[in-house]
Amino acid sequence: MLRCLTAGESHGPSLTAVLDGIPAGLSLQAEYIDKQLARRQGGYGRGGRMNIEQDHASITSGVRGGLTTGGPVTLVLANKDWENWSRVMAPGPEADLASRTVTRPRPGHADLTGAIKYGHQDMRNVLERSSARETAARVAAGTVARRLLDELGIVLVGQVVQIGSVKAPGTALDASHQDAGKLAEAVAQSPVYCADPDAAGAMVREIDRARAEGDSLGGIFEIKVLGLPPGLGSYTQRDRTLDGRLAGALMSIQAIKGVEVGAGFSAAATRGSELHDEIFYDPGRGFYRQTNNSGGIEGGMSNGGILLLRAAMKPIPTLYKPLRSVDIKTKQPFEASVERSDTCAVPAACVVGEAVAAWELAVAVLEKFGGDTMREIKERVSLYRDYAKGF
Repeated sequence: MLRCLTAGESHGPSLTAVLDGIPAGLSLQAEYIDKQLARRQGGYGRGGRMNIEQDHASITSGVRGGLTTGGPVTLVLANKDWENWSRVMAPGPEADLASRTVTRPRPGHADLTGAIKYGHQDMRNVLERSSARETAARVAAGTVARRLLDELGIVLVGQVVQIGSVKAPGTALDASHQDAGKLAEAVAQSPVYCADPDAAGAMVREIDRARAEGDSLGGIFEIKVLGLPPGLGSYTQRDRTLDGRLAGALMSIQAIKGVEVGAGFSAAATRGSELHDEIFYDPGRGFYRQTNNSGGIEGGMSNGGILLLRAAMKPIPTLYKPLRSVDIKTKQPFEASVERSDTCAVPAACVVGEAVAAWELAVAVLEKFGGDTMREIKERVSLYRDYAKGF
C-alpha cells in the first residue's frame, strides 16, 4: 500500500523521492522534513560537504493547504554543488565525459563491483548513485512516514551508543514506559547524538584522534519505538515478519554491516530460562512483560512492547590514509586517498536508521489497518488497541 522510489546522483541537480499510498488528511509541512534533514547533516565528525549543502525538501505534489491529498507525494532536494558539476554531469551529449573520470576504485566502496556489473569504464557512473548522499532522499521519505506514526501515538527515538571503542553505558531491556521526550532532548543536545554526556565526550575525543591520524571510525546506533500496537507483521510467511523487514531496511543503509533486535547477539550466550520474557496479566493493563529481551518482537510480530533495534556501521572507507588498489584501465597499483571525507558518520546513520525504520513501520501499520484517510486509520487503530487490551 505504501511505495517509495528515490532518484538522483550525488552531484546531479537534485534528489527526488516519490511516495505513493500516503493517506489523505495527514498534516505535513516542509519544515517538519527539513528538521530531520538538518539532523542527518549534523553530528561531530562530518566532512566538508556538509558545509556546502543545506538540505531543504520542496513538496511538489500530493499536499495542498498543509494536508496530504491521497495522491503521490513528491519531494525534491536540490544539490547546491550542482553548479560546479553541471558540465560533467549533464544528461545530454554536451556532458564533459573526459574530465573527472574515475578509473581508480576505492576499497570498501561500490566502485569496482558496480563497474563490472554495469559495464562502466568510468566509475563515476557508480559512485554518483551509490553515494551516501542518496540517504537524504530516504530521510525525507521516512520523515513523512514518521509524521503518520506521530498521529497514531507511535514515537521513534534514536541514539548513538558506540563510536570506535567507546561505548555508552548499557540500557536495560525492560518493558516499562520510558520518557521518549527526555531521551530525544538529551540526544539533541549531544554533538554525537548520544544521551550519556560522559560517553559523548569520550566519543568526541576518539573522533579527534582518528581525524589526526587520517583514519575513520564506525560505531553502533540504536532505535527505540514506543506505542506500537501488537500484531504488526506476521508469522504466516517469512517475508512478512516485522523483524526481517526492519533488518533489511537497516542493512540497506550504506556502510551498515550488522543489525540486531532486543538482546540480539548476546542472546546466543544466554540461557533460555534467563532470556525469554515472561508474560503477565492485569485487568487494567492487559497482557504485559516485565523484561524486553525480545526487543518488542516475537514470532515476527510486534508484541506491544518497546521496539529496540541496533545497527553496526563500519568505518567510512574513503580515507585520508591511503589504501592500496588497482586502476581498472592500466591495471597498475596505486594508493587511494581523498581530499574530503567524513571521519565518523555514525550520528548521521542513526538519523537515516530512524527514517527507514519509520517507513517500514508505516507500511506495516497500513497493511494491518488499511484506510484511505487518516481519520479512518486513527479510528481503526484506537479500536484495535481497546480490543488487544481487553483480549
